[in-house]
This record gives sequence, structure tokens and C-alpha cells, in this order.
Amino acid sequence: MTSRAETAGTGTEETGGFQHRGVFYSSAADLRDRVLPRMRAARRDGDRVVLGVAPETRAALLSGLPAADASHVEPLEAAELYDAPGRTLAALHSRARAEHPRPVLVVGEPPLPSEDPVRLREWHRLDSVLTRALAGTRLRLLCLHDTRTLPERVRRDVRRTHPVLVAEGDEHGSPDYVDPASFSAPDLARPLPAPAGEQRTLEFDADLAALRTAATEAAEKAGVPRKRLGDLVLAVNELAANAVEHGGGAGTLTLGRRPGWLLCDVADRGTGLHDPLLGYHPADPLSPRGYGLWITRQLCDYMEISSGAHGSRIRLHFAT
Repeated sequence: MTSRAETAGTGTEETGGFQHRGVFYSSAADLRDRVLPRMRAARRDGDRVVLGVAPETRAALLSGLPAADASHVEPLEAAELYDAPGRTLAALHSRARAEHPRPVLVVGEPPLPSEDPVRLREWHRLDSVLTRALAGTRLRLLCLHDTRTLPERVRRDVRRTHPVLVAEGDEHGSPDYVDPASFSAPDLARPLPAPAGEQRTLEFDADLAALRTAATEAAEKAGVPRKRLGDLVLAVNELAANAVEHGGGAGTLTLGRRPGWLLCDVADRGTGLHDPLLGYHPADPLSPRGYGLWITRQLCDYMEISSGAHGSRIRLHFAT
């Protein structure tokens, strides 16, 4: 499997104006002190301001703005902006492109579900890759984190995934920041645990039409909601096409479950994947290739990649 993942530096001078700040606050007053000056400055400059936060956070921020400024802030539900990591990235990328060359300030409240290690890691990974994935855009992203509810172990990874932090009235470079490729590299090397419960495995080769038919039947028997069935089959097709061309000409599709989720594994017997940021960069629009993993990350809810000397395994998570 392969992807047209491109890299970029993480310094301000190398990201074309993209800014990514993690904001820590412990009260409504803290929140307003750290965020409102940036919102006011954006409005003074005529920039677009988008607010994708929980209702109580939105109320706390808008109450501190003059009515004229508040009326120009675009509200989004946090769940709309943070639907799934791949779709969030695509939405931010699309927003930055649509507003260009005007800068856009996005104030968001990313979900960090500490009770679910898989989902938590994938949201942390998204935060980590944004500096590279959105390099060259004029988007400024403020990620809000309430320290009253966020465990210290989660805050530690916030510090590792945001190059700049805003806390206690101060803005400073994060001393714990980790390069995106280094942050994700350990995940690429780890084996994925087998899904729990009953599984169904299908072998596939270059006959992708047959695979799509078999995958549809298997997913229907597994109880995949009809509204997600098309996404699953398209994602499987994209991964299988990569496996056929780059992963040894054949592979296996395995469907399994964990509570509330369908797991879909596509494995090949190729030489392995080496870029831990696969699928986080949109392909060159002039190229006929390279969209597979970028598209797949948007079709599923979460995507994990494991690779070694004996091949690669990509696991898709679909909420059911």
C-alpha cells in the first residue's frame, strides 16, 4: 500500500502562516482571557472566525464579545467540526482553501475520550499532523482544553502535539513538542490486536469487483447500518487496490467487532509501509493516483496502520 504523503517543516516560517495553539484553561474567566483577545484581533483584521465548541463554551466566549463582533462569528457544533479525525482534517483543509487568501481563525474543542485508548490516540495523532497537513494555509487553530476535566496523561500528549501553548496568560513554544512523524512512528511498528468475537476473512486478488460484492454481503450479515455500507465498501476497494498494486498482488479482508464498532482489516504481504503519516495529506489534484488513504480516512471513523517485514495491516473502525 502506498500514499502520496508529503512533508513540510513545523517552524512558523515553514508552514506558510498556519498556526496551531493548544489553550489550557481552568475557568470561564481563564477561557475568556486567553481566547477573546485573539477573536477580537481577528475581527479587527477582517478575518473569518469560526467557533466549533460545546454550547456552554460558546456562550462563555460570545458573552464577552461586543454584539457587532459576536454576530460575525460563525458557530458550529463541536460534534460537527469533530465528527471523525479524517473528516475533521478534510473540513479544515477545505475551509482554509475556501477562505484563501483571507486568514481564518478556528476555535475548536477537540474530543479527547480518555476512556477509549484507540479513539484518544487517533485524535492526538490528528493534532500532531495538522502542522504538516495544513502547511501553506492561512488557517489559525486554537484547540481548547479544560484542565478541570482532562487527566494529566492526556494533557501530556496535548503538550506533545501542539507546537505553541497558551496557558496562565502566557503564549510559548511547547518544550515537549514532538515532530509529527516521530509521534506516530511507534504506532506504525506495533501489531494490532485481533478483533474480539466472531470474525470473517476473505481472500482477494485483482478481481476487485468480486471483493466488493463479497464485502457487501459480509458487512450486511455483520449488521452494518445501510447508511454506512457504501462507505465501508468504497474504503475496502481503495485499500485493496493499493494492496494489489503495491502489496504483493493479493491480500485478506477481515471483519470483526468491538462493542459499538465494526472493525475492517485489510492486510497484504508487501514489503511494508514506512511513512507514519500516510493518508493525512491530500494528493496532488493533477495526479490520477494517491487519493486512496486520504479518501479512506474520511470514509471511516478511525483508521490504524501497522506494518512490518511480512506486510501491512490497515484497520478501519466504523461506528454501528
